[in-house]
Amino acid sequence: MEKISTLIHELHSGNNRALARCITIVENELEGSEEILKQLKPSKTPAIIGVTGPPGAGKSTLINSLISFLSKQNLRIGVIAIDPTSPFNYGSLLGDRVRMSEHFTDENVFIRSLATRGSLGGLSSKTIEITDVMKCAGFDYIIVETVGVGQSEVEIVGLADTTVLVLVPESGDEVQSLKSGIMEIADIFVVNKSDRPGASGFLKNLHQLVHQHNPEKWTPKIVRAVATKNEGVEELFKNIQLHLAQRTTKNRALLYAEKAYQIIQSRRMKSVSKKILTEKISEYFIKGDFNLYRFVEEIESSKK
Repeated sequence: MEKISTLIHELHSGNNRALARCITIVENELEGSEEILKQLKPSKTPAIIGVTGPPGAGKSTLINSLISFLSKQNLRIGVIAIDPTSPFNYGSLLGDRVRMSEHFTDENVFIRSLATRGSLGGLSSKTIEITDVMKCAGFDYIIVETVGVGQSEVEIVGLADTTVLVLVPESGDEVQSLKSGIMEIADIFVVNKSDRPGASGFLKNLHQLVHQHNPEKWTPKIVRAVATKNEGVEELFKNIQLHLAQRTTKNRALLYAEKAYQIIQSRRMKSVSKKILTEKISEYFIKGDFNLYRFVEEIESSKK
């Protein structure tokens, strides 16, 4: 345990190599993983900014511009880019990290890609734990980019202090279908690539949609941006700060309750293997007496 203690000490001192090692241990549940999580003591409370949206909206480009803006203010930035899982080695495809390559040599920026590993909701099953590890490395802001799978990405609202939804003018026809899910989680809307035709009409429709929303304390903001030209990034950051300033103790309690729920749910599912379930069900098929609900009850009883 002395080695883990040393690693945790280096993590808290802002050592990026120690941070990378801690993330690897926690992500892969290697020896010392639980010890690392239990000894985490954030030196500051960095804001968690979730960035989500449909594929092709320019999330990575927008984050790249936001990193540049923040790093010029001498702020320390952590980025978790959730990538699709490789079908060959179950690792991250590293697509988003490649697009942020200009920041690799910046000492104030740490970028880590995580594979979804089959997890739904746009996040990796280990995102919560890894975000908490990064909180102890002295970052001012931690940005979490989801994989970009569409309406199912609402998980990010249970992790982020502020959720940014990135759309493009061509999303106009999709707004109604998105409204019942991902549209409702946004604290800030960013209409990226707003120099394209149809942007003004889309922005008008989005404003109408937002005004139909009836929040208790916060009306979602709308930012017009062209990330490739760094346009709209400063306005985005100002709105992020405005939203963060309105956080309450109740909001944070609800946020941590959601995190606790997801961690407990994930840990309880650890012992459930699809391969073993398939084998057991195949055995029942041979016997010719299979009832799904009796089977589930039997599995649940065996786990108690």
